[in-house]
Amino acid sequence: MCRKQSGHCFASTDVPKTAVTVQDAAGALVWYASSETIRRGFCGTCGSTLFWEPLHRDWIAVAMGAFDGPTGTRADKHIFVGEQGDYYMIADGLPQRR
Repeated sequence: MCRKQSGHCFASTDVPKTAVTVQDAAGALVWYASSETIRRGFCGTCGSTLFWEPLHRDWIAVAMGAFDGPTGTRADKHIFVGEQGDYYMIADGLPQRR
């Protein structure tokens, strides 16, 4: 599903919901319920992917592309690698979950 949403892999960081504050003065944040347990947040103006939120968890995945500057964050694993495209290889040595 991540490939269908982004056209490739989806890089995100999990953040406790209580630590996330969204300032949306323009009212551009739009939520889409992709299932009964997941919703996706995106910019209603440009369509950029911003969030992936499992409703039954206490965290929200924030798209790494949503940050303007350096984050100091580093990848720690790859998930759903059994569904990766045949056009790239993961060779960084990080754990891979199917």
